[in-house]
Amino acid sequence: MTRIQILVGSEMGTAEMVAASAKDVLENAGFEAVVNPLPEASDITDNPDDILLICTSNTGAGDLPGNIQPLYLELTRSYPPIAGRRYGIINLGDSSYVTFAEAGRAIDDAMSDIGAVRVGEPLVLDASTGEDPEPLAEQWLKEWITQL
Repeated sequence: MTRIQILVGSEMGTAEMVAASAKDVLENAGFEAVVNPLPEASDITDNPDDILLICTSNTGAGDLPGNIQPLYLELTRSYPPIAGRRYGIINLGDSSYVTFAEAGRAIDDAMSDIGAVRVGEPLVLDASTGEDPEPLAEQWLKEWITQL
């Protein structure tokens, strides 16, 4: 069974809620899914067959939340061997800020720069719309799964 590791970057808990919902959708589709709220590069390299799903919010001026910053720094400084690894991005932001969705773009770029292969287009969820992000993510995941 294919395992999908959901790497979470969350400051206020919204990305964690979206990740938990994503886990349910993935398991209902027949995947093994695990939510990782404190992701490190070793979590990726120690599980080379995992497909990765990065679910992160944005903080401050488009920064990554504190719990996923160490992973980002490892990706951009240590260049772990993840070439060819498949991943997807769920990026939660607020378009009322100039730096809307920058954190997700930064980690997407870092993954791509070291050879990981993004599956599909990132999902960008905008908090300023007032829409519940979980149903939007569930809908996106159903399409994303077909591209795996």
